[in-house]
Amino acid sequence: MKSTTVRVSKEEKKIIREISEKLSVSMTEVINRAIERYRREVFLAEANKAYAQLKENSDEWKEEIKERELWDNTLPDGLEKKQ
Repeated sequence: MKSTTVRVSKEEKKIIREISEKLSVSMTEVINRAIERYRREVFLAEANKAYAQLKENSDEWKEEIKERELWDNTLPDGLEKKQ
C-alpha cells in the first residue's frame, strides 16, 4: 500500500494520540476508523436525502410502496414463524 502524508495540527495529533492510547490501537487505526465512520455517515445522509426526494413525488413514492409490498411477500418464503 502506498503511503501518503497528511498534515494535521498539533492539537489534532494530540487528540489522535490520546484516543490511540485509550483504545490500545495505532494512530493509523484511529484515523482509519474515523474515516470509515464518516464514510458511513455520509452514505446514510445521502440515502436519507434520496428517500426524502422520492417521498416528495407522490407517484414515485406510490410505486416505491408497491414494490416494498411485493418484496414483503417474499419474506416468509414458506417458512413457519417461530414463537
